[in-house]
Amino acid sequence: MIVDCAHYRDGRRQDEGAMPLEQAAARCRQGGFVWLGIFEPSPEELDRVREIFGLHELAVEDAAAYHLRPKAELYEDGTELIILRTARYDDEREEIDTGEISIFLADHFVITVRQGIASELHEARSRLESRPELLKTGSHSTLWAILDQVVDSYAPVVGELERDIEQIEATVFSGTVAPTERIYSLRREATDFYRAVHPLLAVVTRRLQPGKSPPALQPYLRDVHDHLLLVNEEVAAQRDLLTTVLEANIAVISVEQNKINLRQSATMERLTILASVFLPLSFVVGFFGQNFAWLVTHISSFTAFLTLTLLGVLLPCLLLYVWLRRRRRRNRPAPPLPEASHVGRHAPAPTTR
Repeated sequence: MIVDCAHYRDGRRQDEGAMPLEQAAARCRQGGFVWLGIFEPSPEELDRVREIFGLHELAVEDAAAYHLRPKAELYEDGTELIILRTARYDDEREEIDTGEISIFLADHFVITVRQGIASELHEARSRLESRPELLKTGSHSTLWAILDQVVDSYAPVVGELERDIEQIEATVFSGTVAPTERIYSLRREATDFYRAVHPLLAVVTRRLQPGKSPPALQPYLRDVHDHLLLVNEEVAAQRDLLTTVLEANIAVISVEQNKINLRQSATMERLTILASVFLPLSFVVGFFGQNFAWLVTHISSFTAFLTLTLLGVLLPCLLLYVWLRRRRRRNRPAPPLPEASHVGRHAPAPTTR
């Protein structure tokens, strides 16, 4: 359950290695603050932490649940709960792994509850321990260290999303149909990432208000806010771009479908012409294939056979020709109507006395 637990005073760590919860709670009364790091605790373990540090039960319930949006809550005892969403890009699956960090922030202790594999805080703790001047400002310095690491981890995710979007964009705008499922997947990931980034702006902006953070941390928090604002703008632009790419891909699919329909229409037209050519021959074969006495007895010479054959072939051809001419004439565009003469249009009406 406990990843690390340390007591900080006068800008330095007082003990090496983690300590039990009871000892950590006792150190809170010796000055400085205690930073307790917990990874995916069970409900029983969270209840034990709540009893030892006197946390509000609603705050513990929020830390145990998984949230879609970052938020900050201040409770009556002065403890503040801050929930952050973390993100990490998986190159093999080409997907974003998300996690969550719940921070219980008070004057004498900081408790971080991590959920998910994308919520590592060892680097943030090491970086803060190397800055004694910031550690001296108190427990709020841990919030800056965590925010700084979380926001910095967003930049590689933005870059990988941009690379995937450029590949899809190049495929679509080259006239090739891209997998629609992949575009939907990217847009869903960009939307989930936006839900993690955009609400965090309100949390960081609140820390910049007078009295919310020590003055020595204000420049560092403003730097975090600037980086977060840039990430928020890039993610919002990626969502809009994916919407455009999706619409363009649908248009490409429609164009390809129209091409298929045109090819099918051309094929049917050729088959129709071929059938029209063989239609008279089929008529002749069917006509002379009849086994009636009046037909057999009346065709007694080659001249009669040739006459009936020519009539049988020419008559359908003539009917087909007349039908095509009428069809072409019916489909011919109508001539434009002549413009009305302006002469006399505005002529004054005759007056009567």
